[in-house]
Amino acid sequence: MSIRKLYPLKFKTIFKDKVWGGDRIKTLLGKDFSPLPNCGETWELSGLKANISVVNNGFLPGNELDELAEVYMADLVGEKIFEKYGINFPLLFKFIDTNDYLSIQVHPDDNTAEKRHQSQGKTEMWYVVHAEPDAEIITGFKKDTSKEEYLYHLENKTLKSILNIEKAEKGDVYYIPAGRVHAIGSGITLAEIQQASDITYRIYDWDRPASDGNMRKLHTDLALDVIDFKGYSQYKSLYRENLNQSAELVKCPYFTTNLIKFDKNIECDYYFLDSFVVFMCIEGHFSIVWKDGQEVVNCGDTVLIPADIKNLKLMPSKPSKFLETYIV
Repeated sequence: MSIRKLYPLKFKTIFKDKVWGGDRIKTLLGKDFSPLPNCGETWELSGLKANISVVNNGFLPGNELDELAEVYMADLVGEKIFEKYGINFPLLFKFIDTNDYLSIQVHPDDNTAEKRHQSQGKTEMWYVVHAEPDAEIITGFKKDTSKEEYLYHLENKTLKSILNIEKAEKGDVYYIPAGRVHAIGSGITLAEIQQASDITYRIYDWDRPASDGNMRKLHTDLALDVIDFKGYSQYKSLYRENLNQSAELVKCPYFTTNLIKFDKNIECDYYFLDSFVVFMCIEGHFSIVWKDGQEVVNCGDTVLIPADIKNLKLMPSKPSKFLETYIV
């Protein structure tokens, strides 16, 4: 029996209630079906066991992402990716919206995560979709810092004074490799693309209780072993946005992400790419047209383009922007 060919896949949004969450998931990204009062995150595409994405378009609704990988294998994700990861989807795509600071935190690299948690590490990137006038992002240290200095400020609740703080603006891009201390401030909506890992070491949580009234657990000792204490001259990823052209935002061993801004029909050619491609629409409205059909994409939508679809035409109904991510 032949298997029907894959198509651009959409998935049910997974909503996450957070003590620091806001309401722009509804008002800015149009996800007004969120059942949560403080929706801080949506998981748009996930293969993590407790939060596996479920298809909600085409002829495969109700199928989970790992089930698709088991049936379609390389046709879904690409040959090299399937050989390395099997049915475990290697990336996680989120939108995050804040009305308060997230905890100051850090993530382990692959080696440490494998030893401690039998998991991938967590390298990620952020694209700022919206930022209020006074919004801040913490990423890394102001200067090279010793463990002793770090622990002194942590104990005295002055850690923020030695961290690099930047004013967040729409369109900013930050690459957050494993080991970099970071936090998202209040008033920010962003797209996050990361390795498929949910391992976070919470360093400082602003002495606030969680929604149940208890203080959230800190991971001081675990974090200490993975932190990069160096200071860097540049933390923001610089790029040039060009109309109807691709702008590379981040290229790392785990993923490549580009920004595509367009106001006319464009073609995407993936003949030389052995990977799935994921679109995260952050502005506008357009249609994906391929040889077997058409799919409409709205602001806030995330679409998985299977590896065996090599050519697409994108037709905007108004000026649009999306993040394009794949693995090379």
